Amino acid sequence: MKIVACIKQVPDTVEITIDKETGVLVRDNVPAILNPFDAYAIEEAVLIKDSCGGEVTAITMGPPQAIAVLHDAFSVGVDHAVHICDSAFRGSDTFVTAKILAAAIKKLGGVDLILCGKQAIDGDTAQVGPEIAEFLDIPHVAYVKKIREVSEDAILLERMTETGIEVIQVKLPAMLTVLKDINTPRLPSFKLKRAAKEKAIPVWGIQELGLCEEEVGLQGSPTTVMKTFTPKARGNCQMLSGLDEDIIDALFLQIDSAL
Repeated sequence: MKIVACIKQVPDTVEITIDKETGVLVRDNVPAILNPFDAYAIEEAVLIKDSCGGEVTAITMGPPQAIAVLHDAFSVGVDHAVHICDSAFRGSDTFVTAKILAAAIKKLGGVDLILCGKQAIDGDTAQVGPEIAEFLDIPHVAYVKKIREVSEDAILLERMTETGIEVIQVKLPAMLTVLKDINTPRLPSFKLKRAAKEKAIPVWGIQELGLCEEEVGLQGSPTTVMKTFTPKARGNCQMLSGLDEDIIDALFLQIDSAL
């Protein structure tokens, strides 16, 4: 089985800043980490490989320093890695990011299963995974909490919903975005971590992926950030107690006064 784990290097959320002119995250000289949710995608990919055979490729899109998360992936059992890096990709929104990642997955060829974390902590959109699946025209399931069984042409899984758990069988190839409930990521192996530094990691840019500058980056993105701001802190809070009817009446009075 050929598995791809899409992972991302994200800014440390404590240090994050945004360019007020472009709305793009400022990543220069900012501490960066592996997106925490992606660690679960990597682990699940390796677990499936261990039980079913095959190989796992980790891919990431980002600036040159993003290669560090691919070294992290090697240290927990990933077999191959690809770094998608090109200055033309700077400022890509989720739609264009998914287009670029889908092009990379097509270039790899013969992929049976794609795994992503449920979302990235720097954007919290949870859009890229499903958008990749749409570009590849394959089924996708979000918020997967457990994989019950994997066969040659299908996967049986559980996904979390607002009302409970759904059990779904999906034909392969497919895209899954996973929750933290799905596993416990293993600690990196010192041996693999040391070997990761020696791994040759190909870098694919706009030419390797067969894309043009007009369809990527800020100019190719159909969405733009119109405004970014820090919400004002509001410290006033009123606790309501008593009968339900009294609390409801008090809430409506608060709403009326605010209007």
